[in-house]
Amino acid sequence: LASFSAALAALTCGSMTHAFVAPTRSYQQTTNSQQLQQKQVLFGIMDEVNSDAFDLTSLLQSDDDEPSTTEMEQAYEMFLGQLVFSTNDPRIDIMDNYDLCVDPKWITWLEKKIGSTRDVEEKMALKDLSDMIIDVKKRVELSQAAEERAAQEAEEAEKNRIAAAEADMEQGRAMTGTDVLRKAAAVDNAGVDNMVKEQEGEQKKKTFYDSELTPEIRMSYEEMCSKVLPPYKPGDSAESVVFNFYDQFDAQFIKVLNERADNGDTGSQEVLAALAIEQQKRVNAATEALREVLSKGEPMRMEGAIVKLAKEGRIDEPFLLLLEANADQAMAAGATGPAELMKKLRARAMTEKDKQSATKEIKLLRQLLRESDSNTREQLLTDAFTPKEALIVPGTAANAERAIEGDAPEEEKPMPEVPPPDFINCCKAVLLNFGNLNIDDEQGDLSAKIKQIASEAEVVATRIYGKGMSVREQQDRAWKEQTTSIFDLETLEIEAERRGETAPWANPDAGDELFPGFGPDGKMQIGGS
Repeated sequence: LASFSAALAALTCGSMTHAFVAPTRSYQQTTNSQQLQQKQVLFGIMDEVNSDAFDLTSLLQSDDDEPSTTEMEQAYEMFLGQLVFSTNDPRIDIMDNYDLCVDPKWITWLEKKIGSTRDVEEKMALKDLSDMIIDVKKRVELSQAAEERAAQEAEEAEKNRIAAAEADMEQGRAMTGTDVLRKAAAVDNAGVDNMVKEQEGEQKKKTFYDSELTPEIRMSYEEMCSKVLPPYKPGDSAESVVFNFYDQFDAQFIKVLNERADNGDTGSQEVLAALAIEQQKRVNAATEALREVLSKGEPMRMEGAIVKLAKEGRIDEPFLLLLEANADQAMAAGATGPAELMKKLRARAMTEKDKQSATKEIKLLRQLLRESDSNTREQLLTDAFTPKEALIVPGTAANAERAIEGDAPEEEKPMPEVPPPDFINCCKAVLLNFGNLNIDDEQGDLSAKIKQIASEAEVVATRIYGKGMSVREQQDRAWKEQTTSIFDLETLEIEAERRGETAPWANPDAGDELFPGFGPDGKMQIGGS
């Protein structure tokens, strides 16, 4: 009893100092084995209570709270397959699923997959997809930054206007009678002064080359600068880099390089010098090609020479610009005949170049961009969107068997030369890739022109095919058309009787014509006979 009292006193003192703290080593040595067992049991219970053994919050979680790793892997694989095997331009699918594509978890998973795959072609394809996602993300961020900057500039301009108006009001309160008369005389002459200022403003209108570079434009060409500016890889030089990336040197990028060169960047100066040499080489090649065309003598033979140049891939931008320059010079000199010939040759050259396009959608878009007349554009869209029957039936194996048996070959459904959805996707892809380019000072940027063409295409497509249906409308139509009402069945039955026939469901002696598993009463048979 004395030992039990001592142990109880020691336990009580220990709990008063620090709750649920294990006893010291000296105390453990002074107690017997029975007291040690009791204390171990007590502390074992408290440790279990304080642990997660009685945490029931996991039972309250639903499956929708956080998907498992396996489910996320499957979802990522399905989404990757959707992007890879889509028939659209990958950038369009990226924009349509922008929030999913720029998700940090998805990007991390894609990078891990690129690093773990051993197939070379798959690795390259996934790397290209990753680069496209990063490029689209950067473009969207730059566009948002440009919109925010424009909004801030508009807000500051509005504040300045309000401040100037308030200053004029304060000045008007302090005006004398003489000042009021002078102000009225100035107002009378204000209309004439504004007209003069507007005319001067039109004459001094800034061209594309005079416009300032915005921070967003500089940032958008940082990746391109890293590709063409030194340091170069072993074996590369400014000349080789310019030759490889020549088609990507647009006017905006050249302005960026000129700005860098003016600030003392030697790498930009070397690239611009190499670009000038490459341009001169291509102009010389275009001059030689034009000399070959003009040496044919007759206009028809000249057009034949242009067709040959197109097949050889020698019709490029310098060649078209050279034809345009010669046409302008002939027109300025009053030589109408040669000017018309140059215009005709240029039109034929552009047509043959369009034939070398990868898709018919790009070909149609190029034709529409060159056409300034809206009526002509409408006619081009109508011809491209209207379904046409094939003149030659494809020689498939099934049609060959039909021909041997004396049957007519199976005819294909009339299809348009350019389906409207494919053309709209083409417009979206061009907007994503080249929407910031300027056509000229009058027409503005390329995006405005393409948006106008897209709206005209929508009008033409609606006139030919009718108004498009939403996803909900398509579902409603599918649900409606998969069932047949009793009134339609009655109509079919009456028409069958008029022809002297009997509808299958109205024939009491159908016998073998009954559906398998159903009796003469039309009820399903279950079990044996």
